[in-house]
Amino acid sequence: VGHCHPDIVKAAHEQNRLLNTNSRYLHDNLVDYAERLSKTLPEKLCIFYFLNSGSEANDLALRLARQYTKHEDVIVLDHAYHGHLTSLIDISPYKFRNLEGQKEWVHVAPVPDTYRGLYREDHEDSVTAYADEVKNIIEHAHKRDRKIAAFFVESLPSVGGQIIPPAGYFQKVAEHVHKAGGVFIADEIQVGFGRVGKHFWAFQLQGEDFIPDIVTMGKPIGNGHPLACVATTKEIAEAFAATGVEYFNTFGGNPVSCAIGLAVLDVIEKEHLQAHATEVGNFLMKILKEQQIKHPIIGDVRGCGLFIGVDLIKDQAE
Repeated sequence: VGHCHPDIVKAAHEQNRLLNTNSRYLHDNLVDYAERLSKTLPEKLCIFYFLNSGSEANDLALRLARQYTKHEDVIVLDHAYHGHLTSLIDISPYKFRNLEGQKEWVHVAPVPDTYRGLYREDHEDSVTAYADEVKNIIEHAHKRDRKIAAFFVESLPSVGGQIIPPAGYFQKVAEHVHKAGGVFIADEIQVGFGRVGKHFWAFQLQGEDFIPDIVTMGKPIGNGHPLACVATTKEIAEAFAATGVEYFNTFGGNPVSCAIGLAVLDVIEKEHLQAHATEVGNFLMKILKEQQIKHPIIGDVRGCGLFIGVDLIKDQAE
């Protein structure tokens, strides 16, 4: 919402003057913020865990998935990046390919990229073709007696090249993953909070009939203040709590963080930032497409709201 936004600075300062403590001390801000955040999400995503960073959020999402499914394996998209913790480097092909390589419990699916991917715009049904790649991975894993805990994906792959997955892809993948006893985790750390303009969450671009089992949030959630969140269902949260090992985070959800989180939501609403993302994004896409006509080096211009990719190429045909 902008550097040093006065509303954010004020909220942080006022709460800092009153009380900032660890989250063993109950505080209304935590509940108020959870309630407010819940209004932006589908009803079934009603349990919230607050943390300090997107990496913490994704690590917890992994733990939730494994505890709920009692499975270990994770399917990710090629080129994905999900955070800097060891557990997340392991599910980030963008990183692990340059480090220790792929673990046996990690499976990599092709990016649903209709510009330069396996199945392109001229394919008769790229949605099914890309989803079938995930289905094949699951079948191959089962043959090796491995079981899928989660399909872990950014709602719009960012490090992977600002990709806009074709509508319906998530629904088909979720069907295969659920059938295998796994859950669908949507990483909204880079793309949530109205950035895509049309919707508050990027996974909503896939259609109203799609709801992930777990959603992770970070980056814009606190406008530069360390704040993150995992939203999930009651069923998954109850399975996690059933271990008797409670989840605790000393500063995740502290009063200042929650005051800032609330102020961020206020600013997004008050300054109509979703509409702004749509308007500015459409303008930027328009002038980029004008450049594309002039310059053969621009192969593709794609995007939604203020999530935009310009693909630079050597050869139009190839």
